[in-house]
Amino acid sequence: MNDAGNETALDTLEALGESGPLPRDREIQCLTIIGQVEGHQLLPENVKTTKYEHVMPLVAAVEESADIRALLVLVNTVGGDIEAGMGIAELIAGMSKPTASLVLGGSHSIGVPLAVAADRSFIAPSAAMTIHPVRLTGVVIGAPQTWDYFAKVQERILRFVTAHSRISRAQFEDYMLRSGELMGDVGSVIYGEEAVRCGLIHQVGGLRDALDYLHSRLDKP
Repeated sequence: MNDAGNETALDTLEALGESGPLPRDREIQCLTIIGQVEGHQLLPENVKTTKYEHVMPLVAAVEESADIRALLVLVNTVGGDIEAGMGIAELIAGMSKPTASLVLGGSHSIGVPLAVAADRSFIAPSAAMTIHPVRLTGVVIGAPQTWDYFAKVQERILRFVTAHSRISRAQFEDYMLRSGELMGDVGSVIYGEEAVRCGLIHQVGGLRDALDYLHSRLDKP
């Protein structure tokens, strides 16, 4: 990358740092996925959101920056817009630099693909992950084409999660379609150790574990 491109990437990082809490040390950029992942429609001002139009250029800038060598993704989200969440997850998964994710509090719904998108995923023992079928809010046309669209969107999520974790398709679908666990809904809530046992997350751990992993990757020649 040329000097002009590197300066542009750093300018993007500095601008985003001014607009939100995106701390960066000399080698590792920290990205937070918090609240609700906002899509093409603005959410109310009293709702904490992760805006995809901020996160996408940040990830691209980290990939292009000569000064930043790794990305740490801290995840505590209730979920949100599928398209925005999948777009961010695909960007993280497509990075050439070492990446680690750490689930704190919860990584629900579209937060699941975001949590598994990194090279190595960690989850706090008390953190939770909600897995459920695709749901849309608002008016839905009850036609076969609508259900076909739902199925295709759900298939995208299934393929991404199983491709970027060790969970089997059958196990993930079982969690997704399980009845009797969520009040008035279908799906599952799993916690730290179970998320690791089923292969969805790599390791139970905390901040130090995630940072140690990234530094171990950076120390390799």
